[in-house]
Amino acid sequence: MKKYIFLLSISFLLISFSLSAQEKWSLDFRPGLSFPTNDMANIDSKIGYGMEFTAAYKIMPHLAIYGGWGWNEFKGENNDSGENLIFQEAGYTFGFQIVRNIGTSPFSYFGSAGATYSHLKMENNAIGKTKDSGYGFGWQLALGIDYEFVSNLSLRPTLRYRSLKRNVDIDNLSEEWKLKYISFGIGVI
Repeated sequence: MKKYIFLLSISFLLISFSLSAQEKWSLDFRPGLSFPTNDMANIDSKIGYGMEFTAAYKIMPHLAIYGGWGWNEFKGENNDSGENLIFQEAGYTFGFQIVRNIGTSPFSYFGSAGATYSHLKMENNAIGKTKDSGYGFGWQLALGIDYEFVSNLSLRPTLRYRSLKRNVDIDNLSEEWKLKYISFGIGVI
C-alpha cells in the first residue's frame, strides 16, 4: 500500500506541472494528522494520519467546485476488552471552495465546505475480524492559508473538521459509529 501511495504522490506532482497552464484547474495533494474529537464505538482513539487528493475547477474568480478522494487511519483500544483496533475512513469529498488574495502578497486565505461519501472499517488483527459500515454521507469544513511560492505552485496549510455517522450491524445488533475529527495538513497545490 505504501508503494502505491508513493507512486500516486509522484504522479500527482508530475501532472500538476502539466496542468499549471490551465488557470481554472487546480490539483491538491494533502497529507496530514487527524485528531479525533470523540471515541468511536467505545474505542479510545489515538491520533491518526491520512491523505487526500482533490481537483478543483474555478466557476467564478474566487469560487471553485471540488471533488476528491481521501483516506485516514486511526488506532485505538477497546475500553471494554482492552484489544488494540485499527479503524479507517476512506471515501470521496465534494463541495465548494473560496480562495481570496490578501492584498498584493503571495498569500491568500482559503475556506471550503462540502460533503463526504465515505465508509468506516474496523480491524481487530488479534482475532482477524473486520467490520465495514458501508458508504454514507457526512460533511466537512476547512480553513487555511495559501502561499504561492512559485507561479502556479502553492503550499496550503489547512485545518479541517470532518463528521461521519454510520450504523453497523454487529452480531445482529445495530451499533452507531460516529467519527468526528480535526485534521491538520499541508497541501501542495
